[in-house]
Amino acid sequence: MKVKILKISNNTLIDARILDSKSFKIVLPSFANGWRFNFNKHSKNKGFEIYVLVKEETPKIVEGCLIFEMKDKTEPYMAFVEAAPHNQGKNKENERVAGCLISFACRLSFMKGNDDYKGWLAFDVFEEDKADEIKLMALYSTKYNALRYGETRTMVIPPEGGEKLINEFLNYNGL
Repeated sequence: MKVKILKISNNTLIDARILDSKSFKIVLPSFANGWRFNFNKHSKNKGFEIYVLVKEETPKIVEGCLIFEMKDKTEPYMAFVEAAPHNQGKNKENERVAGCLISFACRLSFMKGNDDYKGWLAFDVFEEDKADEIKLMALYSTKYNALRYGETRTMVIPPEGGEKLINEFLNYNGL
């Protein structure tokens, strides 16, 4: 799927793609590459679908990664999502990477979700420090329309919020 990410250095939108890692030979990121999650290891888990976001000009460099699964074959679940280390923090190179991947997971929730789960995307937020966890949950709420499920670490993006993200990041009007 074609998407646009923002190159921060010159404030321009650049062409990128979200690819199924099975259809495109690419080395998946891991701890060894400075990532928080070991996507290479998790790619071997049955039922996990792995997607990578790459720029068209540098298709061998992973800008972000997503692992999606269908829990019990009915519930859409975002198991892992991460922007590349060079797309995080104050000196990040590109913006919109996480938004594109989360929106893509929302799209998958509409395509693959069954019955009452159609269009709902669930995920869990785990941080070692509780304050960091609360801060990340607040970010997911404000930036990605996620709602916290009770007092748990589970969050959900409802269908209306998913549609907004899909329109903002996947059907971007500024193309």
